[in-house]
Amino acid sequence: MEERIKLKYPVIVEGKYDKAKVSLAVSTPIISLDGFSVFNNIEKQQLLKRLSRGDGIILLTDSDRAGNFIRAKLKGILKGNIYNVYAPAILGKERRKKQPSADGLLGVEGIELATIKELLMPFSVFDIPVGANISKTRFYTDGFSGGDNSSNRRKELCKILSLPETLTSKALLEAINLLVTEEEYTSAVKRINNEQ
Repeated sequence: MEERIKLKYPVIVEGKYDKAKVSLAVSTPIISLDGFSVFNNIEKQQLLKRLSRGDGIILLTDSDRAGNFIRAKLKGILKGNIYNVYAPAILGKERRKKQPSADGLLGVEGIELATIKELLMPFSVFDIPVGANISKTRFYTDGFSGGDNSSNRRKELCKILSLPETLTSKALLEAINLLVTEEEYTSAVKRINNEQ
């Protein structure tokens, strides 16, 4: 498998297929907006706001009208340094689709990996700090998923880590791995265990 590049900042993309494609090119956290649904999802907006308050965030959208609309709307949500990266306007259709997009352009998912790397290379680094890197198994073992009291434990964890309490188990784990160090997570787990 071709080596992925590390980036200084997380990457925001439009959908899950874009995320899957970009994840083949970079080893940095990638957040999918799930298209226009992000504008009705307060929890995801809060996560994006917090994430963008850091050193910066890369916004990579399609070059069509929908991509430009999403980019424009996000300007009112994201704070801090936003690095806009634009997919090249290439005529074509993704293999999984029956019809081309309204503008007839390839989306991020249809772009060659080499092109994605070239677009994101200016943001690459050799050594970047990483988040907590908590596995699903550890999250389960720590009592935050799949248990009788896991919902209450997640709420406590969210309070301690200043994260939205309404995040799903999967979204919370993703947020922790983006925003929290392993030490902060471990300390929060100890605190919850001592209180219960």
